[in-house]
Amino acid sequence: MIAHLKGMLTATSIDHAVIEVGGIGYLVGASSRTLAALGPVGTAAMLHTEMLVGEDFLRLVGFADADERDWFRLLTGVQGVGARVALAILSVLTPEELQRAVARQDKAMVARANGVGPKLAERIVRELKDKAGGLALGGAEGVPVAAGGVAADAASALLNLGFRPAEAASAVKAAEDELGPGAGLDALVRLALKKASRA
Repeated sequence: MIAHLKGMLTATSIDHAVIEVGGIGYLVGASSRTLAALGPVGTAAMLHTEMLVGEDFLRLVGFADADERDWFRLLTGVQGVGARVALAILSVLTPEELQRAVARQDKAMVARANGVGPKLAERIVRELKDKAGGLALGGAEGVPVAAGGVAADAASALLNLGFRPAEAASAVKAAEDELGPGAGLDALVRLALKKASRA
């Protein structure tokens, strides 16, 4: 589970960057906004990351901040929205603009992104209307989770395993309450998985 990358920016392209960490170059897909926020090649860079795992691929996606990563997770939870479309949306709308578009059910604003037609834009704003409120409250679907650190990494691990945001947040919080604030990531994820499976 890779929560973030911090190292040297060695290359950028139209849709990805390469960050070298400990002699290894990680190719990370990103929105044009995140790529623009990176410094010049040869400087230090840090990206929040999400690992996408499929039957025949393993891909890292990077984000300039945690808000953009959280919106990526919400967007890819909508039927018909893959990583490419989610990054296209995040390339034209900031997290704040996306929050406003969903709150106002402004499908035209979302449809500005490449690859997003009117029907898909309508589905996105409709399906995310209730879920997006949780981001404003600092947690998935209103369940508070620490913005960074071990708890956030544990929640991310559960999301990658297919749990819904609310399930992941609740399970991690329950595990953290039981183990205490000094719990390690491995122990927290293991207990959170048990809590989630009992729910």
